[in-house]
Amino acid sequence: MFRGATALTLSLALPLAFAGCQPPATEADEAPSLVQQDAAPEYLNPNARSPYSEGVRYGGLLFLAGKLGGGGERGIQPETRIALESIQDALERFGSSMDRVVKCSVFLADMAEWGAMNEVYSEFFPENKPARTAVGAGLAGGARVEIECMAAA
Repeated sequence: MFRGATALTLSLALPLAFAGCQPPATEADEAPSLVQQDAAPEYLNPNARSPYSEGVRYGGLLFLAGKLGGGGERGIQPETRIALESIQDALERFGSSMDRVVKCSVFLADMAEWGAMNEVYSEFFPENKPARTAVGAGLAGGARVEIECMAAA
C-alpha cells in the first residue's frame, strides 16, 4: 500500500533535489558569435550576397561554412586544393589553423572520386587527422567537392 506513495514521492523529489545541481556557467553558455560575415573573396564565395556567415565562434570552437572548390581549374583535385586553401585562409583570419581542425565534412559530387580527393586532402592534414564524414551530394554550380570544418578557436 505504501509502495505507490513512495514511488510517487521519489519521482517528485528527485527532480527537485537535482534542480540546483547545474554546472557553473561557462563561455560556451553564451550565445554564438558571428566571426565575420562575407569575409571570403567573392571568387571563393559565390553566395556572398546570400544570408550566409563564413564562420561562427561558439565557446572554444570555430564553425566554418562549406567551401566550394570554385574559381579555378575544374576537376576533383584542383577543386579540393582550392576548397582547402580557402579553409586554411579563413582559419588564419579567424585566429585558428589547420592543425586545430577537429572535424571535416566532405561532400562529393561523385563518390568514385574519393581516392583522388584524399590525395590532396592528406597534404593539408599530414599528421593530425580530424574526424571526417564524406557523403555523395548534388553540389551548386557543377562543383565536384565542398568541404566544411570545425576547429578549436
